[in-house]
Amino acid sequence: MKKLLSLAALLVTAGSVLSQEIPYNDGKNAWNEDSLGNHRAVITVKQSGKYARVSIPWRRADENPENKRLILQDGKTGNKILNLQTLSISAEKAEIVFEPVSGTGTYYLYYLPYKNEGRANYPKGVYLKPENTASTDWASGTSAVKTANASVSAFQSIDAFNSFYPMEVAATAKETASLIAKAPRKDFLLFTEDRIYPIRMTDKLPYRWTKQQKLQFSGKASKGEQYSFQIGLFAQQDITVNSVSFSALSNGAGQSIPAAQLSCINTNGTDYKASPLTKTVPVSKGQVQALWCLLHIPQATLPGTYKGTVTIQTTSGQPATVPVSITVDNKALSDAGISEPWKQTRLHWLNSTLYQENTVVAPYTPLELSGNRISLLGRSLELAPDGLPKSIQTYFTPEMTGMTQQPNQLLSDPISLRIVDASGDQQLLPPGGFKITKQSPGTIEWTVTAKNAALQYDLNGSIEFDGFMTYTIAITALNDVSLNDINLQIPFTTKASKYMMGLGQKGGARPENFQWKWEVATKNQDGAWIGGVNAGLQYSLRDETYSRPLNTNFYLQKPLHLPSSWGNGNKGGINISNNNGNALVNNYSGSRTMKKGDKLYYNFTLLITPFHTINTDFQWENRFFHRYKPIDTIVASGATVVNIHHANAINPWINYPFIEYKAMKAFIDSAHQKHLKVKIYNTVRELSNKAYETFPLRSLGHEIYSPGKGGGFSWLQEHIGKDYIAAWFVPEIKDAAIVNSGMSRWHNYYVEGMNWLVQNVGIDGIYLDDVAFDRITMKRIKRALTANGHPGIIDLHSANQFNKSDGFNNSGNLYMEHFPYLNRLWFGEYFDYEKNSPDFFLTEVSGIPFGLMGEMLEGGGNPWRGMIYGMTNRYPWTDNSDPRHLWKVWDEFGMKGTEMIGYWSENCPVTTGNAQVLATVYRKKGAALISIASWAPDATSVSLNIDWKKLGIDPAKATITAPAIPNFQEGRSFQKTESIPVAPAKGWLIEVREN
Repeated sequence: MKKLLSLAALLVTAGSVLSQEIPYNDGKNAWNEDSLGNHRAVITVKQSGKYARVSIPWRRADENPENKRLILQDGKTGNKILNLQTLSISAEKAEIVFEPVSGTGTYYLYYLPYKNEGRANYPKGVYLKPENTASTDWASGTSAVKTANASVSAFQSIDAFNSFYPMEVAATAKETASLIAKAPRKDFLLFTEDRIYPIRMTDKLPYRWTKQQKLQFSGKASKGEQYSFQIGLFAQQDITVNSVSFSALSNGAGQSIPAAQLSCINTNGTDYKASPLTKTVPVSKGQVQALWCLLHIPQATLPGTYKGTVTIQTTSGQPATVPVSITVDNKALSDAGISEPWKQTRLHWLNSTLYQENTVVAPYTPLELSGNRISLLGRSLELAPDGLPKSIQTYFTPEMTGMTQQPNQLLSDPISLRIVDASGDQQLLPPGGFKITKQSPGTIEWTVTAKNAALQYDLNGSIEFDGFMTYTIAITALNDVSLNDINLQIPFTTKASKYMMGLGQKGGARPENFQWKWEVATKNQDGAWIGGVNAGLQYSLRDETYSRPLNTNFYLQKPLHLPSSWGNGNKGGINISNNNGNALVNNYSGSRTMKKGDKLYYNFTLLITPFHTINTDFQWENRFFHRYKPIDTIVASGATVVNIHHANAINPWINYPFIEYKAMKAFIDSAHQKHLKVKIYNTVRELSNKAYETFPLRSLGHEIYSPGKGGGFSWLQEHIGKDYIAAWFVPEIKDAAIVNSGMSRWHNYYVEGMNWLVQNVGIDGIYLDDVAFDRITMKRIKRALTANGHPGIIDLHSANQFNKSDGFNNSGNLYMEHFPYLNRLWFGEYFDYEKNSPDFFLTEVSGIPFGLMGEMLEGGGNPWRGMIYGMTNRYPWTDNSDPRHLWKVWDEFGMKGTEMIGYWSENCPVTTGNAQVLATVYRKKGAALISIASWAPDATSVSLNIDWKKLGIDPAKATITAPAIPNFQEGRSFQKTESIPVAPAKGWLIEVREN
């Protein structure tokens, strides 16, 4: 933060002397911005009198300044000057007359006062309307004041970060017209700009540019540096930038920097999937477009001045050429300048391909192919000749703590894509040419082509080492054809279809019969997870236009696209029905006609669950402390991992942990000495306005930031302007975030940034607060976090997404593609742990059907119900429940090495005889800890029905006791046949030991 503000202060003060008649200064927080705004003009009155007139050349960039209030204060007393009259006001300047009640001296004119409305974390900055406070008698004399007798001595911003100087101090219309008149071409003007001064305004020229005499760029750099510079294009007609190309940079002595070392992020790059990215840039008449150019200077470059050109080709005609001169000094940068991000050195990260290679991530194993059978960790599938799964098996035990030789069958019959003609008969497309096209440890791909006289079927399928499958199926009409339906049938076995989550259904028992229709405008629903604890399948229906929607309060602002294939103008839908005791899922698209040459994409994804066995020891050993506190306080709590949220001293800015990294590193180093692991809050969904790259990212249009109605905190309105979505705001530190657009090159930056934090700061993992990226980025992040033996712990928190603003999706269903790389879930706010069923706990909260474990949050959770899934709440996030008492029981009993046998397993050795009172057993040699929790509406009593052989304890030698646990249960002993009283929504932890 200090570096950020000192840089801003430099721009406010040092540059103002060079080009401004009136300086722009740092106000050093000398006033209360919540009532007066962030900007003021310092007015000097040199003679006493009843009237002072002043001209204020403020060169504003905001719209409609005439509709915003002016507040004038007496510099001596701080009192508001009531007798104030505006003679004229525009974006360029204002003329005012006021009564200098204290005579000569200083007066402050605040010209963007506002008030915050709405929620504290989602404020709405509302600018105050003009008011008339002048008395009639005083105002009657203002017309006699013809000339200025006061002056503006400075413009000030509340702090350096809020300053408009220099890139938001606008040229006047006259100055702009003069530049246009002198321009050598009439379609656009070009300007060059240093990286330290990111172009901000899009509809006005900076006053700074009116001083430019010659179109060229000169800069200074070091060997190995990732350098950047800007070219500003001011359009005089609607044009499109088609390309930005570069010559080599030569020093005249035979040495050169190859043209391949230069690029423009606005027109070229590498997308988040490592594919080449080429863009055109439309620029409307009167608009300014920043073109950010990147230059990597090789370490072997000799010192000297290297010259070349940048060529900009547009739709308007002749290309424009800009001379470039870079002087390379003798300093060699080992880190490419990454340690100085305010120089925009990290913009190069946008095109990173770091960790894109699909190498296998632990604990997964390489894929194995034998004929049409593919094996992966704990699972296998056989492909039919049409390329679809003929069978899918898992090999996890019912307890999810081990593997078995006896497979769990997911499918009762093969999955099929059925094409039904207008007569109701199924079109038979005899498959041909099944071919494995790629085989590697991480990915296997295959293709199938089939056709008849009317249609052609082209399938591309793939599976990855974590169990994620993608299908791209193109149906092409070879002649005009009428169809009754194209549907995907997924027949589940009974055991693999006990539960369901998605399609508007909360996690729980699968309905016997269920119907669903597309409603993408309001529902983030395109598939579901159906399964049992140790065998399941998630699927999602898509077409070639699929784009990941926004989530976490913003779904309605960027919802799903209705797939033209599956949706078919809302004719499509899903039916689930019983089929001979099994479950048949029919994903239909309805009747349609296709003209010759029409092509439809019936794409879908499959995800085979669970992903791995449950690591219960990780749950018992890694206890998360979720707050920034002194290290000794954390150690004393018994926690072993600390999550550093944002909005604190060492991680202040949301999703941008790069400014106070030295303080973060010092904390982490100290924590490691005390055997604590440290994870930080850092995700992609919204980005702090403190990011050094904010305006370069804005130059990319909607690639990085989502379109929106703007508004929010005052800084966003005054500097970003419009066309964005205001996100989370922290009032204490004025951190205002902007919503990311979804899948973009920012994910490349994110991966590079995470790698940098691991290698240079020493983080042990990340805490994800919801996720706005896909599994490609998650895999890359896991590789970065676990490189070189780092622990790479990832836990995911989500507020319940089953609500209107999130499109009524389930958090578990929404984020399941990330589950293979997580270590823990924390499904938190708005999850009701009191009113929901055990099935809801199991499927939506616990993580158990996916090989994970979790924790609770809302209201502190229900500790009795949580314990039958191995969950507590997280310390010290809530005052409602303290998990340390349960942690102590874990230690005293010795939970490490126990086997969890849940009530969901047919092998559970303990039942209660009451279907509403459930028991989970944590078993080890000679002892067991039995967790009991009640969903019965009233107080009840139960008896422990113990299968002593399964429990592994001799009943003749067994004692049954309940340890005393504060705020959980009283300590007492039980006889083997004794009834145990259970209060509503509570339970017991009971220890059975063999003496």
